[in-house]
Amino acid sequence: MSRLESYRDSFRNARLARSKSGVLEVALHTDGGTLVFDGHTHEQFVDLFHAVGSDPDNRVVILTGSGEAFMETISPEGFDFFSPQGYDKIYREGKKVLMNILDVEVPLIAALNGPVRLHSEYALLADIVLATPTTVFQDKPHFEFGIVPGDGVHLLWPEVIGSVRGRYFILTRQELDAETAKEWGAVNEIVPADKLLDRAREIAEGLAKLPPLTTRYTRIAITQKLRRLIDEGIGYGLALEGISAAAVRPAGLP
Repeated sequence: MSRLESYRDSFRNARLARSKSGVLEVALHTDGGTLVFDGHTHEQFVDLFHAVGSDPDNRVVILTGSGEAFMETISPEGFDFFSPQGYDKIYREGKKVLMNILDVEVPLIAALNGPVRLHSEYALLADIVLATPTTVFQDKPHFEFGIVPGDGVHLLWPEVIGSVRGRYFILTRQELDAETAKEWGAVNEIVPADKLLDRAREIAEGLAKLPPLTTRYTRIAITQKLRRLIDEGIGYGLALEGISAAAVRPAGLP
C-alpha cells in the first residue's frame, strides 16, 4: 500500500496531481515538455504504475502526455539489448509494466494529447481513450531498429481493431489518424486539444462519485480478458524481440 505523499515526487518523468475526489492525473514528460522515452523511463514506469495501483486513495486515473505528443521519441540511452543481463532487465520490465498498468484497479482514462508512435499499448490498456485531432498511432521504432514488435503491441492492436487490421498496422507501420482509430474502436472521443483534460476530468469526476468497490471491481471485471492476453503472450513476444535484437546489432541498436 502506498500514499501519494510518499511517491508524488519520486518519478522524474511523471507529474502527479490528485483532486479532492481522488482523481489522479499522471502527465508523462521530459523536463516539463514532450516525453523522450529511454531505458531509464522504461525502468521508472514499472515503479510508477505500481505506486499508482497500490494507493487506495486513487479513485480514477487520467494518463496523459506533455507538449506536442503523448509518446513519439525514443533514445537508446539506458538500454542494453546485447548482454544476457541487459536484455533480462528489459524483458522483466517489459512484462511488469503492462501488468502493473492492469493492476491499477480503478478506471483508467488515456487522454492522448498528440501522436503515439511508441508504446501505444499503454493507451490500449485504458478503459476510456480520448484523443485530439492531432493524435496519430503508429508502431514506429521496432522495425526502424530491425526488431520484433513484441512488447505488447502485437497482442493489443489485433485485439482492439481486429486481427487482420492489427497485423497490417504493425507490419506496414501504418499511421492511424484519430478519426480512423475512432471508427475502428481504438478511440472513444476526439476532443479539441484545449478541451482534452477538461473532458477527461469531467468523465473521471463522474466515475469518482460511484461507490469505490463498484468502480474498482468494474475495472477488474472488464480487463480480465486483457490480463489473460498479456499474461499468455507478453513473455514470448519479448523473448522473440530479444532474439531479433541480437541479430541486428550492426544496425546501431543501443
